[in-house]
Amino acid sequence: MEYCNFVETKIHKMSIANNIEKIQNTLPSTTTLVAVSKTKPNSDIIEAFNAGQIIFGENKVQDLVAKYEVLPKDIEWHFIGHLQSNKIKYLAPFVSLIHGVDSYKLLKAINKEAVKNNRTINCLLQVHIAEEDTKFGFSVNEITELLESGSINELSNIKISGLMGMATNTKDELQVRKEFCSLRDTFNNFKQTYFSNNEHFKEISMGMSGDYQLAIECGSTMIRVGSSIFGAR
Repeated sequence: MEYCNFVETKIHKMSIANNIEKIQNTLPSTTTLVAVSKTKPNSDIIEAFNAGQIIFGENKVQDLVAKYEVLPKDIEWHFIGHLQSNKIKYLAPFVSLIHGVDSYKLLKAINKEAVKNNRTINCLLQVHIAEEDTKFGFSVNEITELLESGSINELSNIKISGLMGMATNTKDELQVRKEFCSLRDTFNNFKQTYFSNNEHFKEISMGMSGDYQLAIECGSTMIRVGSSIFGAR
């Protein structure tokens, strides 16, 4: 029985490496893969890391901190969940990118902790593109007002690296495509109007295991993939 378990484990671990290779082979050079490792054991992350995957995403602060403390320090950690202001201090020393910044209040709080840690923290502004009330995010008008006001320029220790969005959870491909394309168009508009001379504003984070190929067609530069790498949670 122990031998059978060992064989199953080896197959599972090999499949993680194979899944990463399969996905990477389909990605254009302009698209970055974020391996969503939430709920997954450290052994799975190590297997992915050994297969060449460097960027991992977590959606709970406590889990991310625990993994950061024991896993290789050259892993690039992204926070992809809904972030509460009082927990930023735990991520500020090391997080590489925060995907879902959905308020100016949160931006200010991130900047405050970045200053304390003598770091500049990269952030994506989350845009509400889905026809679902459960999704977080700025409206396009709210971001426009924020950029017009110049308030972001006062936050010296954050960099706005682009936009993030989550499509409606539906099997209607036309609906999802419309939402992804709207985020791309919003990005292009902001890039031209407010960030034309800013090389850091370059990411469109959209697309997950079920729709990342469609997201790439619509201009995604960063996909967040979990189950297609690690298996169902």
